[in-house]
Amino acid sequence: MSKPAFEPGTPYDYPLIIKKLLATPLLYVPDQQIVYRDRHTYTYRDLGRRVGQLANMLASLGIGQGDTVAVLDYDSHRYLECFFGIPMMGAVLQTVNWRLSAEQILYTLNHAGAKLIMTNADFLPILENLAGKLETDPKIVVMTDNDREPSTTLEAEGLYDRLLEKAPEDYDFPDLDENTKATTFYTTGTTGLPKGVYFSHRQLVLHTLSVAVALGSYETLGRFRSDDVYMPLTPMFHVHAWGIPYVASLLGVKQVYPGKYEPEMLLKLILSHKVTFSHCVPTILQMLVTSPAVKKFDLSAWKVVIGGSRLPKGLARAARDLGITVFTGYGMSETCPVISLAHPMGKLAGSDPETTLDIVTKTGLPVPLVEVEVVDGDDRPLPHDGRTAGEVVFRAPWLTAGYYKDPERSRELWTGGYLHSGDVGHIDENGYLQITDRIKDVIKSGGEWISSLDLENILSQHEAVQESAAIGIADPKWGERPMMLVVLKPDHQGRVQAADLEAYMQAAAEKGLLPRYGVPEKYVFVDELPKTSVGKLDKKEMRRRFR
Repeated sequence: MSKPAFEPGTPYDYPLIIKKLLATPLLYVPDQQIVYRDRHTYTYRDLGRRVGQLANMLASLGIGQGDTVAVLDYDSHRYLECFFGIPMMGAVLQTVNWRLSAEQILYTLNHAGAKLIMTNADFLPILENLAGKLETDPKIVVMTDNDREPSTTLEAEGLYDRLLEKAPEDYDFPDLDENTKATTFYTTGTTGLPKGVYFSHRQLVLHTLSVAVALGSYETLGRFRSDDVYMPLTPMFHVHAWGIPYVASLLGVKQVYPGKYEPEMLLKLILSHKVTFSHCVPTILQMLVTSPAVKKFDLSAWKVVIGGSRLPKGLARAARDLGITVFTGYGMSETCPVISLAHPMGKLAGSDPETTLDIVTKTGLPVPLVEVEVVDGDDRPLPHDGRTAGEVVFRAPWLTAGYYKDPERSRELWTGGYLHSGDVGHIDENGYLQITDRIKDVIKSGGEWISSLDLENILSQHEAVQESAAIGIADPKWGERPMMLVVLKPDHQGRVQAADLEAYMQAAAEKGLLPRYGVPEKYVFVDELPKTSVGKLDKKEMRRRFR
C-alpha cells in the first residue's frame, strides 16, 4: 500500500476512492464466493489478488494514470476485476456497449481515446472491421473462457488470464485525488452521436454508500444485505450495471455473473445458487415470467429492481403471482445512475397488496443525498400534489459534470443548479416521484399532453397483452393522436381484436384512470416491439415505422 505524503502531526486527508471500497470485503469476508456461469468460482481474496495482477499487467503494457482502457465483455468476474483494477491504478475504465453499431463503437473508442482494448473473443469481428480506423492504435487483450487462442486478423498482446498469471500480485495502488476520473461510457440516445459521460472516484464511492443505505438500512420490501446472493441482469457496460456491483462488493455478498444472457442459463444460476437479488429492464423480467418453465420453481426469495423503462403494473402483478418481489429503480446515464427507489416507506409500509403494487410501480422516493424537483419552463418548482407535471430535475453529489468534450450540451444539461433529465413527471404529497413520459415522447393532442407511459401501464393489465407501446401519430385535426403497438400473449393471438382493447381503455377512462381524450383509437398488433441496445423501448424507431 502506498504511503501518502503529508506533514508529520497532520491528519490523514482520507480520499474517497474505489480502492477503499474493496478493502472492506477483503477484511470481512475474504473467503466469500464469486461465481462465473457454471465455469469458474473463486473468492474475494482471489479477486483482490487478481486486481493487483491486472494493474501490473496493464502497467507492463504501458498504461498509466489518466489512460483510458476500454472493455468489451459479457457480465463476468473479469469485468468485475476491471471495475476495480483499472480505476484503482489511476487509469479510466471505458465500458463499451457492444450492442451499438460498428460505427458508433468506433466513434466512442476514438472519442474516449482508448489506449488499450480488452475484449471478449466474441467481439473480435467488430474490432477487425474497425482495423485502421482507430485513431489511437490501441493494444488489444483477448478474454476467453477456454484458454485457447482465437483466430483473428488482429495483433493481440495475449489472453487476459495468461497475462494475469504472469503478472505479480502486489501492486502499490496510490492514494489518488478523489476527484480523479474513474469511468466513462457513452449514452445510447436515439438521436445523434453517443454522448460521453464520466464519473470520479468520489462520485462512485458516494453513490455506492447512498445506494447501500437505501437498499439495506430501512425496514421495507426488497432489502439488499450481506446475506443476499447477487446476480446482475443488466449489462455491466450500462452505467456500471447501475452501480450495484460496487454495492455488492462493499457488502461482501456472494456474487454470480451470468456471462452471455441465455434464458436457460439465467434460470439455472438463479436456482442453483439461490440468487436473491437482481436488477433488470422490464424486457428481461417479461422474458422470464412468461417462460412456462418458471412456474415449476419457487422464486419467492428473489428480489428484483426494475429500471430502464417503466414497470407496467400488469408485469408487476405477474411477477408477484410467481412470488417474486419487484420494485422500481430510476436513474439515467448522467446520474451514475440511481436516483430513486419505489419502496413503501413510512405510513405506506405494510399496505394491502394492491396498494403496494401501486407504490412499487411508481418511480419512487429519492435515495439519501438526492434532491428532486419538478419545474416549469422557467425552472420554477411546481407543487407536490401528485398532479402538476413538469420537467424532473436533480441534485446529488454523484451526477456527471457534463458530456465529455461537449461544453454546449453540458451547459444545456445543467441550468439553474440542477441537472435536467428531459423527463416529465410529478411528485405527490408523500414525496414519491412519478415519471409520466420523456419530453420527446409525450403525445400532444389538441393542446393537451397524453402520457404514453400511462397508456402502456393501463393496457399492460389486460389479460391478453404481453407488451405494449404508445406513440403519437400525426392527426390533421388534433395534431397528434395516440397509437398502441401491442404484442399479444401466445394463447390470445387471433382471439382479441383492436375493438376489444379500445373498449378496455374506454372502461379505464370511465373509471378516471386516464382522460377520455387520451383513449387511443388505433391498435396495431406486432410480433415484437423495437428495443434499444440496452433493452428499452425504441420509440424513435416505432415512430419511423408507423408515422
